[in-house]
Amino acid sequence: MTITLIVTTYNWEKALELLLMSVLSQTRMPDQFIVADDGSREDTRELIDEFVSRFDIPVLHVWHKDDGFQRSVILNQAIGKATGDYIIQVDGDVILHRCFVEDHEFFAAPGYFIRGHRIRLSKEYSKQVFDQKSIVFNDTFKGLLQVFKTARMRWVSTVFRLDLRRHAEVYGCNLSYWRSDAVAVNGYNEDISGWGCEDQEFVARMTFTGVKRRKIRFAAKQYHLYHPEASQDRLSTNHAILANTISTRSTSCKNGIEKYQTPHL
Repeated sequence: MTITLIVTTYNWEKALELLLMSVLSQTRMPDQFIVADDGSREDTRELIDEFVSRFDIPVLHVWHKDDGFQRSVILNQAIGKATGDYIIQVDGDVILHRCFVEDHEFFAAPGYFIRGHRIRLSKEYSKQVFDQKSIVFNDTFKGLLQVFKTARMRWVSTVFRLDLRRHAEVYGCNLSYWRSDAVAVNGYNEDISGWGCEDQEFVARMTFTGVKRRKIRFAAKQYHLYHPEASQDRLSTNHAILANTISTRSTSCKNGIEKYQTPHL
């Protein structure tokens, strides 16, 4: 299968640089890499341009004008340009373990999407990472008490991979799915703007079409860089949209990806 890796970003070049470095270090490179840019300044474009020549795969910078937090919109635009059969989706505030893409490919299966986890770095540790521009982490960097959270143990995820909680929390920073499954539900719901619920609402519609979820806790690792929380002023509105999707068991949305669709060869 072919894989498209999509990263969302907005005006945080310092973090995006580390993410790009971690993509270049992958044991299994994606077949296409897309930066879904929610309206960043020119600095971000310049950073991406600096890195493009270091990649041996197609790299796309999908950008739209800054109109506040419009993650659903920019993700739909990116998915519309994706050529991979399978999409791995991350945020621009994480650093990927070198086996991240390899692990997602290992667990991918028809009829399933994958939700992964993130290892949160403290404010102090994140500063060290930025200062050193380090993308290599010891699996026990938080001490022995954290080893089961941070260690890569793919065999454990193989045993405990089916997630029976249909509407359990989903993190769009570590998510993978078949492109055809995303298109079948009309992608992300662009009625959801501002922070919150866009990923849960998207995968809820996929589950109502029969797609099941798998969870990965001990593989496909990523390290989340500290930052202040985003504004949640739209959360109650977004949650109402999610609640309606769940109560009506919706399998599509009216304001989705279809407007950006191009033939997928």
